[in-house]
Order: sequence, then C-alpha cells, then structure tokens
Amino acid sequence: MLFQKKPPVSWLVVGLGNMGDQYERTRHNVGFDAIDELADQLDIPVQRLKYKALTNTAMVGGQKVLLMKPVTFMNLSGEAVEQAAAFFKVPPQRVLVLSDEVALPPGKLRIRQSGSAGGDKGLKNIIAHLHSDQFPRIRIGVGQKPHPDYDMADWVLGRPQGEDRKAVDEAIKRAAQAVEAYIKDGPQAAMSQFN
Repeated sequence: MLFQKKPPVSWLVVGLGNMGDQYERTRHNVGFDAIDELADQLDIPVQRLKYKALTNTAMVGGQKVLLMKPVTFMNLSGEAVEQAAAFFKVPPQRVLVLSDEVALPPGKLRIRQSGSAGGDKGLKNIIAHLHSDQFPRIRIGVGQKPHPDYDMADWVLGRPQGEDRKAVDEAIKRAAQAVEAYIKDGPQAAMSQFN
C-alpha cells in the first residue's frame, strides 16, 4: 500500500491578539476571536503550540492552511509568522492576517492585499520579519476612541459593550467567512463581497 504524502500547508491564516484572560474579548483580540470562530466552524481546536503560536491545520477554501494565534504578545507577532512561513515556504502573498482597526466603525471589515502597518505594532512586526508588506490582511472595525484625550491602550484593551459588542461579534463571524472567500475566490471577489 502506498502512503499518500499529505499536501503541504499553502496558506498561513494569522489572528493577532494577546494571550491571557485579561485580554479575552477585548477590541485588540478580535483577530484571535476570528481564528476561534473559523476553528469552531471547522470543528478543530487551535491549541497545538508550534512556531511560537497556538496552531492547527485545516482545509479552508480547498487549500490546506495553518491557523495561528501567536503567543508572543501582539507587537512580536512577526516572530511566529516568520518561523511558520520559513518552515512551510509560504510567500507573504499567502499570509493572511486578521487584526483590529480603530479607524473603521465597529462591525465593518476592510480587506487589503498589502499596505503599511497603519500604526498597528503587530502588523509592523510582521512586515519587519517577512521583509515585505505584500501580505493580505482583514481588518476588523472596533471604532475610534470616544475623545482625543482617551488613552489608546485603554481603548483597544477595553471590551466593546451594547450595540458595539453586537456589531463586533457579527464582524468576527463575517471575517471568518471572508478568510474562506479570500482563499477560494481570490482578493477581488472577497473585497467586493466583504469590504
């Protein structure tokens, strides 16, 4: 009997966030939440510690992907992404990153094929480690801080309430769908459906 060689991972899908109970369900952890949502839909746990991340492989949009939640703290996420990308020889164009976006209203999604970090330290670190900003990202809107004097760290590490919570939770579900659409149908189709 011939053993079939498993297909290698062709995509990394990386949610940004911070480990620990104090960060759960905060605005800053919506990337983790979107990975958890996708994992729930696929009925697989993302809990194997490899490449400085909690991981699992799954079939998404007809491709074998590595789901990742870096355990490094968000501003060092690039360390995990670089290790996994090097191991699987995945180019930046197939590293799909999910993260929060304060410039978007709660519940809105923005899919981009590439771009700057836009002040996001997690994205900045990934750009530094991949030596490229040519990787796709799905930004999940968490809304702007209520007034200019409000501390940005307090805002992103806070938990949305009321209507904002509903909108963000809905966006997390849509972000999980957008991952599949991006991988299966390509960037243009995903952008026209979810942006």
